[in-house]
Amino acid sequence: MHSKFRTFAGQLLIAANIFILFLLFFENKLVIPAWLQTIGRMHPLILHFPIVILLLAMLLEYFSFRPEYAKNQFYRNFLHNLLLAGSLLAAVTVIMGLFLSREEGYEGEILNYHKWTGAGIFFFASFIYFIRSSTWYKAPVAKAGSLLTVAALVVTGHYGAALTHGMNFIWEPIEARKEAASIAPEQAVVFTHVVQPILEQKCTSCHNADKMKGQLSLTDAQSLLKGGKSGKVLVPGNPEISLLLERIHMPTEEKKHMPPSGKPQLTPQETAILHLWIKDQAKFDKKLASYPSGDSLQILAAAYLKPASRETEFDFPSADEAEITALNSDYRTIVPLAKNSPALAVNIYNRATYTSKQLNELDGIRKQVIALNLNKMPVNDADLEIIGKFENLQKLNLNFTEISAGGLKALTGLKNLSSLAISGTKIKYSELSALLPAFKNLKSVSVWNTPLSEPEIVQLQKANGSMAIIGGFKDDGKNMLRLNPPQMKNSSPVFAGTMALQLKHPINGVEIRYTMDGSEPDSVKSPLANDKLLLAKSENIKAKAFKNGWYGSETVQFEVYKCSFQPDSVHLLAPLNRVHQATGAKTFFDQKLGVIGANNPAWANNWAGVKDNDMVLVSEFKKPALISSVGIHYMIEEDTGIFPPEIVEVWGGKDAESMKLLSKFKTEMPAKGDKPSLKTMEGKFKPQTVSCLKIVAKPLNKIPEWHKSKGNKALLLVDEMFLN
Repeated sequence: MHSKFRTFAGQLLIAANIFILFLLFFENKLVIPAWLQTIGRMHPLILHFPIVILLLAMLLEYFSFRPEYAKNQFYRNFLHNLLLAGSLLAAVTVIMGLFLSREEGYEGEILNYHKWTGAGIFFFASFIYFIRSSTWYKAPVAKAGSLLTVAALVVTGHYGAALTHGMNFIWEPIEARKEAASIAPEQAVVFTHVVQPILEQKCTSCHNADKMKGQLSLTDAQSLLKGGKSGKVLVPGNPEISLLLERIHMPTEEKKHMPPSGKPQLTPQETAILHLWIKDQAKFDKKLASYPSGDSLQILAAAYLKPASRETEFDFPSADEAEITALNSDYRTIVPLAKNSPALAVNIYNRATYTSKQLNELDGIRKQVIALNLNKMPVNDADLEIIGKFENLQKLNLNFTEISAGGLKALTGLKNLSSLAISGTKIKYSELSALLPAFKNLKSVSVWNTPLSEPEIVQLQKANGSMAIIGGFKDDGKNMLRLNPPQMKNSSPVFAGTMALQLKHPINGVEIRYTMDGSEPDSVKSPLANDKLLLAKSENIKAKAFKNGWYGSETVQFEVYKCSFQPDSVHLLAPLNRVHQATGAKTFFDQKLGVIGANNPAWANNWAGVKDNDMVLVSEFKKPALISSVGIHYMIEEDTGIFPPEIVEVWGGKDAESMKLLSKFKTEMPAKGDKPSLKTMEGKFKPQTVSCLKIVAKPLNKIPEWHKSKGNKALLLVDEMFLN
């Protein structure tokens, strides 16, 4: 490396040390803008470069004092440059990591361990670079420093992997199966030994105490019931409206699909277990032995608890790779079941382009195909004759196809077929009950959304005890469903003059009735909501949806707020909390309300917060305004230390020098165990004409004795103020 460039790089390394020290020291005050968040997310992209370079540099450093290397100028120059490059790349990685750590979803001890060990490696590598030319730097010091750096790299990498994949990612499959194998079915608790292991394997790498994506943890029963930023993830007894299953069933290309594309997905059996467990009221202490013999959940859970056998060995050779490549297309994918496995899985897409030719073309690899997905394809009985030649087929998805029971007879010769999905077809109970005994090794059949009634599905299960008959919810018209609550169409619940309240419902023919006196809406006496409902002041509205043949929805409350005056200019006289900056002084009059959850990134720009100082806002009006009340909208989440303002003061006058106290009021403090809520407190006073208005909201100075953070200062979060 050229000496001038090396000198510059060394100076850059010193600057990087100072900058990283600054970031670490003032970390709690960092506010990362969107463009820096993008840079921070490149942390996983480049971290492998400094790891490899520093490992290589430390290996060379360990042997650098051997006579044959100590006198080799090329060796010493190469090592010096390598260590400098590794240290600089480590600096970039640490800075990106610090930016990334400020995003929602990263917290806890593992993050701290990863952060400080990573920063420590950078500082230590820089230290070695600068002192390795000293006279006292000898072989023992070099070897000790090399070994220490390598050990730190391993530890840091471990904590980084734990953040991404979970703390026990490496040994989890073995330990999970060991635990399952050690539990006798009669002793197993469905949630503890079946449901929770599924969540641990597929969900908790992103939803745990150290990495709470979406403010959601799925590590225990309490966290499951609490939910996350999008609300509750399960509704006991109602899998159809449980967010957990909704996200699982989304197409993999959807952004909200869980687990994310590229991560291990839930198997149909695992999804069915979660569905049936939630349908059974999501009980956390119910034992498997308490379920009746033949119950779908009992069968699937018992199968899950069986010790895992060694990886399946196939007695057929691998297909020609060139042939597989030629058969892959935009509408047909052929992939190995596992690495180095001869078994293949075939998926065929696009109903409009499907023909029997796509099956016939697979004749050369039919021995290797063990899984075939034809979901929603126009497959007919003639196609089943072709599929019947796939002698090693184990899993077949024929959901929502045009097959008949007669056509399925062509599949009875498939001795390895263990999973058959025929949901959404027109096959009847009499046909299926006569056909199933012919399938000797079939273990599960999916039949939801078919003409089969629920009693018929139960009867099929009894007749085929070792086979899981997987049904689903079926509306036979005898059981009324509950309507979901109405929604508000208005772009904002804050208005200046008057507002026509617009309520909507996704189901046609629904009546929405409301009250504004605090009473519960009913289907007869309460007024109907329509666009003629004109509001002239702040209101608390209760609404409910009704329709013949349905249960009325749950009551939903809409709070609307009138703010008659918009200041011409606003500014803060004291700083906001580093995490809750929102849009500064503009936050309080932008007609955007936040939601419960202080760290909800979707609404991060709606909450302005203070903790160590008062919230002091000054508003100015070019044209004097006659004001008689000031309202402040705030969040209460006592469990996380978010309390209402202790005192609110309102000052006003013709200018900043002549303001006088117009109102001073206290807010009601929450009690222990109160649920999180959003509230408004209003201070009223004799009408005053003002050109300058100052609002001072003082955070609670000492959290009550009953709280886990007793004696500390509380966080105050405000998203809007109302001037009338």
